[in-house]
Amino acid sequence: MRKKKIWPFLLLMMLAVTVVLAACSSDDSSDSKENTSKDNKETSKGESVSTGNKVLIFGRGGDSVSLDPIAVTDGESFKVTQNIFETLLNFGEQDTTIHEGLATKWEPSDDGLTYTFTLREGVKFHDGTDFNADAVVKNFERWANGSDDKFPYYGSMFGGFKGDEGHVIASVTADGDNKVVFKLTRAQAPFLKNIAMSPFGIASPTAFEKDGDKFGDNPVGTGPFKFVEWKRNDSVTIEKFDGYWEKGYPKLDKIVFRAIPDNSARLNDLLSGAIDLADGVNPADGKTVEGDPNLQLFERPSMNIGYLGLTNTRPPFDNVKVRQAMNYAIDKQSIIDAFFEGRAEIAKNPMPSSISGYNDDIPGYEYNPEKAKQLLAEAGLADGFEMELWAMPVPRPYMPDGAKVAEVIQKNLADIGIKAKIVSYEWATYLEKARNGEADAFMLGWTGDNGDADNFIYVLLDGDNIGSNNYAYYDNKDLHKLLIEAQTEVDENKRIDLYKQAQEIIFEDAPWVPLAHSTPLLAGKADLINFKPHPTGSDKLTYVDFK
Repeated sequence: MRKKKIWPFLLLMMLAVTVVLAACSSDDSSDSKENTSKDNKETSKGESVSTGNKVLIFGRGGDSVSLDPIAVTDGESFKVTQNIFETLLNFGEQDTTIHEGLATKWEPSDDGLTYTFTLREGVKFHDGTDFNADAVVKNFERWANGSDDKFPYYGSMFGGFKGDEGHVIASVTADGDNKVVFKLTRAQAPFLKNIAMSPFGIASPTAFEKDGDKFGDNPVGTGPFKFVEWKRNDSVTIEKFDGYWEKGYPKLDKIVFRAIPDNSARLNDLLSGAIDLADGVNPADGKTVEGDPNLQLFERPSMNIGYLGLTNTRPPFDNVKVRQAMNYAIDKQSIIDAFFEGRAEIAKNPMPSSISGYNDDIPGYEYNPEKAKQLLAEAGLADGFEMELWAMPVPRPYMPDGAKVAEVIQKNLADIGIKAKIVSYEWATYLEKARNGEADAFMLGWTGDNGDADNFIYVLLDGDNIGSNNYAYYDNKDLHKLLIEAQTEVDENKRIDLYKQAQEIIFEDAPWVPLAHSTPLLAGKADLINFKPHPTGSDKLTYVDFK
């Protein structure tokens, strides 16, 4: 009798062990490469992202400043907003040619003073608000009634704000539900390219009227992805907008933008599988990526400038000889050799040679410490001076390692008697303080927004833009006259000549030390498809998918 009772017990025990082993086997397999694919990811906090979805983890160099595209000038913000908002016109996949966007047709008048846009029908904002002509008008009214502090790009691209003498846009009016008419005060040659820029993403009037200055914390556009969550200095999450007008897109269900300030740490996260795409790959790591069969290397078409800005209103940089001395003092070639691995060229003008109107006849400032000392002596500073040298706290496409480049510049300046103290701040604070003219000299750069010379020279160095994108506080009236003339000139050959003259003035005045034009690198998983880096740095991820 006792044996008969033991067998059922043993059978139960064997069944229990089998269940436990099966559970253990299941747990082990969840750690395998197959099951840690995009169908079952973790965020930077280790939180599970919904199983079964296509989730892209995009590692980038820093956090966004705001998610309201009109309120920012930094690429980290546009990296996200480009996928939440859409503009009336789009650029080409990897160039700055003009294509339809939220507008399907555009008609300029013969005199270039009127533009009529026909809008795409059946488009909704993420909050259900209809996209129509009234929505476009309300966006432009919001921007035109702003200021440099609130909407710096609007003032830079359209000559100021409502009531300002140089303001280009006289009126924006609705002609029915699906047509918008722009009247200009003067012809503006890059007007259509300006309209296509990331800052001019059309936002839901319902949302920005409700949220006011807080709109950047809860953005609402018409783009392929809608906003979900922002963990400051950690991650921004966006997800597929099911009501997107382009049927069948986007292909991804969710994107998590993770802020990983160190380039090497970001690459390590890619190698370990913690992220799928990494921006800002160190030039020195390019060969590592190319040699890994699980990865692929992307080159962003070059359209940038990295520079050392000199605040022209702060002594001694209000003296042109001191600014010229700074240019002669810095060994640009050694910076490029050490930090760009040959994937950059020495900068001598404030825009790259790929931009129409580039003046290759400008000689540039050679590395010549003795000439720098001579100019300092002529400026009454033979014994040098003390200054602060601001180093960027985050890697940027035009400056892979701001802190280390600052150390090279510090040594170059010491060689001519200038004692430079390196300082830095959190990225948003750095930008704000530099824009307010609080720096002696600051490292910064620019990735072109529309492929036009106006977007470099006028935006960065015209007196109109002091307090917005002209961080150097440089103001030359002769230069201003040339730049306004170039904006209104429709003959491209005449525009090119005007921009070449402008670069001659800038070379003599030396408001910055131009450093480098880089070819930025990105790296991604081998199974990532349809990712095409854009020269503006604002990448649309609508068509990105996994094999």
